[in-house]
Amino acid sequence: MHHTRATVLSAAAAVLLLAGCGSSASTSTPAASSPAAAQSSTAASTPLTATTAFTGIAKTVTTARLTGTVTAANDSNHLLGRPNQYTSKITFADSRITKADTSGFSKGDVELGGAIEVFSDPADATARAKYIQAVTKSMPALTEYDYVHGSTVVRVSRFLTPKQAGEYETAAGKLP
Repeated sequence: MHHTRATVLSAAAAVLLLAGCGSSASTSTPAASSPAAAQSSTAASTPLTATTAFTGIAKTVTTARLTGTVTAANDSNHLLGRPNQYTSKITFADSRITKADTSGFSKGDVELGGAIEVFSDPADATARAKYIQAVTKSMPALTEYDYVHGSTVVRVSRFLTPKQAGEYETAAGKLP
């Protein structure tokens, strides 16, 4: 009885933890980052933030719309600016996701479109993507697509088809 109760409590804790993560889990392996792309002259002049990453991605994925900027005051994860965590984060919606699929979700939830998290180095970005995947691996209702490009993690809703989500991966590959 105690073993079953501990399992249920562990599963509930994982769900609550992910709700703070902007919901969701991962279904894809993080994309490898390109060292050549990381050496862009644009990167040297303007530091990459989640907002600038979104601006670049939205030029390719025109169905994406910025819905929020995460700050220290509204970060439900309490990770912004913490050691080894993201230095900036935004959330976005994708108009290809139907309202029927997303009823019950709140503005900023990954299910509505996604999120972009930028880290101070690629190792931290990779660790974050692996963490999300590990925590949600056994919870299909929380799956998402996660793409790592350099120090950026692009998290994309499970309600998009693999081809649609792949557009975000392709666009992220063009980031500095």
